[in-house]
Amino acid sequence: MTTTKFRREFDVVGDDFAGAGRVSTEIKALLKRVGYAEQTIRRVAIAVFEAEMNVVMYARRARITLDMDPEGVRILVDDVGPGIPDIEVAMQEGYSTATDRMRQMGFGAGMGLPNIRRNADEFAIESEVNSGTRVRFVVHAR
Repeated sequence: MTTTKFRREFDVVGDDFAGAGRVSTEIKALLKRVGYAEQTIRRVAIAVFEAEMNVVMYARRARITLDMDPEGVRILVDDVGPGIPDIEVAMQEGYSTATDRMRQMGFGAGMGLPNIRRNADEFAIESEVNSGTRVRFVVHAR
């Protein structure tokens, strides 16, 4: 496992369903290369994929920042988009504002934010309507 701190930033474009999953795949490969435990890698990959899909589905764009060190992995997802009017409702399993188009592609089950929270040891979300959403989460190294 890495013995130093490392930061990398990734850009995600809204409505880019063809490129969806690229960032989570890159992060998973990077965590494997530096030697994190499989459980840590799996949890980070799931949470990042869910966050990435939320950006693709709802935001115009986002920057995903990965920070890692021997203690664990920290992710910040900072998007420019419509924001979330009611975070408490959005955090409920099964709640979704997905369009018919998104559902036809197999997305929109309403598990994105709950899955991020479930796979993280620390989780925070803040959002401003008509501005964007910021999700932070940490997965401790195991």
